[in-house]
Amino acid sequence: MRAVALISGGKDSCYNMMQCVMAGHQIVALANLKPPENAVDELDSYMYQTVGYQALNLYAEAMDLPLYRATLSGSSLNTGRGYTPHEGDEVEDLYRLLKLVKDKESVDSVSVGAILSDYQRVRVENVCQRLGLQPLAFLWRRKQEELLSEMISSGLHAILIKVAAFGLDPDKHLGKSLEEMRPHLLQLSARYGVHVCGEGGEYESLTLDCPLFKKKIVVDSSEVVMHSNDAFAPVAYLRVSKLHLEDKVGSPALISGEPCPCDIAQFLPDDTRIQEDSGKQPMSFIPQAWASDNAVQISSPSLKGFRWISGITAKGSDVQEAAITALSCLKAQAQEIGLQMSDAVLVHLYVQSMDDFASINTEYARLFPSEPPARVCVQCCLPQDTLLKMDVLFWRQPVTCGEDCSPEKIVMHVQSLSHWAPANIGPYSQAVRVGGAVFCAGQIALIPCTMQLIPGGIVAQSSLSLRHVDRVLDAISPGTSRRHVFIAHCYVTHSSYINCAMKAWEASADSKDTHSALTVVVVPRLPRGAVVEWHVMAAVSDLDDRRNISATEKRSGFQVTLNGCISSCETCASLVLSLTRPTPQADSLDWCNVSQLVKTVLHKASSELPKNDSLIPVSCRVFYRSDVDLENLTADLPEIVRAVWGEDAPCLVLVPVIELSASEDLHLSMWLSS
Repeated sequence: MRAVALISGGKDSCYNMMQCVMAGHQIVALANLKPPENAVDELDSYMYQTVGYQALNLYAEAMDLPLYRATLSGSSLNTGRGYTPHEGDEVEDLYRLLKLVKDKESVDSVSVGAILSDYQRVRVENVCQRLGLQPLAFLWRRKQEELLSEMISSGLHAILIKVAAFGLDPDKHLGKSLEEMRPHLLQLSARYGVHVCGEGGEYESLTLDCPLFKKKIVVDSSEVVMHSNDAFAPVAYLRVSKLHLEDKVGSPALISGEPCPCDIAQFLPDDTRIQEDSGKQPMSFIPQAWASDNAVQISSPSLKGFRWISGITAKGSDVQEAAITALSCLKAQAQEIGLQMSDAVLVHLYVQSMDDFASINTEYARLFPSEPPARVCVQCCLPQDTLLKMDVLFWRQPVTCGEDCSPEKIVMHVQSLSHWAPANIGPYSQAVRVGGAVFCAGQIALIPCTMQLIPGGIVAQSSLSLRHVDRVLDAISPGTSRRHVFIAHCYVTHSSYINCAMKAWEASADSKDTHSALTVVVVPRLPRGAVVEWHVMAAVSDLDDRRNISATEKRSGFQVTLNGCISSCETCASLVLSLTRPTPQADSLDWCNVSQLVKTVLHKASSELPKNDSLIPVSCRVFYRSDVDLENLTADLPEIVRAVWGEDAPCLVLVPVIELSASEDLHLSMWLSS
């Protein structure tokens, strides 16, 4: 890609340029926003480093690249988690600058040195989305100790130009190099939690040399300016008044063959060919029996404000027209109960053919122009006249709930290419958190920096996509891991992949306590040709105080097994039920016996739920083998859940699949919320 680099003069924007070049992108221009004439050097901008801006002209000359500069005229007006264009905001200064560069230099991407700041990333991504540019943020969420060491060893030479943290002394540390400061920064990090890369605002830097520079910058004179003479954490910066360029001798060069920070080698089997050509699943699988649940269902609202709408379907021969009709139906149903599309938290999208996905996605994107919900998309065994099915979880603060009891909604919608986890490749967010409930998008094994599937088949894809799950969970809620998962769905494209996926899940020590929450099903196809996709829902609560429930019933050889979990704060729970037949060879199921078994087990489970009536089932997802005669499924299951929960019975979502794990015929996954 042809990239313009946003530069401040600091180490992060410079090192990200180096990462862009190593990834095969071309830096063709530089861009910077500077303070107004006669303004102070340090503007304390929420977005931009301005201290040291005097060096930027030499910076451009050292790289022999055009520098586009504009004067900051706006201020920090829209300071929420998200960002929408706001005239007079400093972000709009960036929009105008990048629009100019795009018109002049025909760039298609932007290098940005964000490491941990969601505030900065969200705003740069908003500008890039409006301009049709791809943000490149290869430092995003890298481990800071590792990153600082990389910068120093790469030949990047930067000095501290501002300090603003306990343990950093203006008289001792301003002007010191990163290499000189590294031991002290690591010490401060261990003692006080200081961010060694300055992501907490502890310090700012000025790059004087790096392998991309054809000449190095030399500071001839500077003075210390006290910004805030605090007794414990004084804030001060260097005002550089005179600099010049010098020729370089023996400068280190970029080594493009260095290991990629995505670190995918650990997931590759010794011989990738072993897994690549294992059995192929038929691409078109027509169900012998189809349990129709086409009627739209809407769950009762939970106390926290969650509601589920299911049964949205699209039929017809014209995919785009059918999608428009179905999505319009969803919007109308939501509005009828006082919800907007911006209240959507999680979407399950099941398509008859993945070949139709692009057309469906075009219309789908119109519903969610900003901060879209998390999404799971798979091809399943829909009948020939049904092009798609979808169900949607919504959340809106209840009218009766004041600000003190209202959970906060946080949307993580990372669009930048990085080494962290895949950027969203469509109108969905990686995760949405509402209070302590976390809803993740489906994860496939894309290499983050290239957005291509990892080679190595099911072995590599299972492990890498699970790492994406881990990283997304920790990013949306620091400290959250797979141990917090209440419901986990794994979609694979061949029955031979089931055991491998289950072993990958169990291989992590963190996931051993959550094996009962895992559902593995076989479907015909997944996005981008992946062979495995993971989807999880988690609850951030005290793991030691969680309560597990279980029940097993047998009759006439049939067995129904249920495992459940209740969060420590009793605001979230899950019930996972599986049905196995007397013998795998049995031609049909005695649904009368099955119904009684399911009802008995669900009654047992409900009796162990909190007695305050706060937890109600919001959704009940039923995976079943599409070649099994379950024609009474829709008739009996609604009656069963109504018998257990009455008016609070959940929405039923019936998902026909090719196969389930452990010789199961039916697998029910239920989520409950207060």
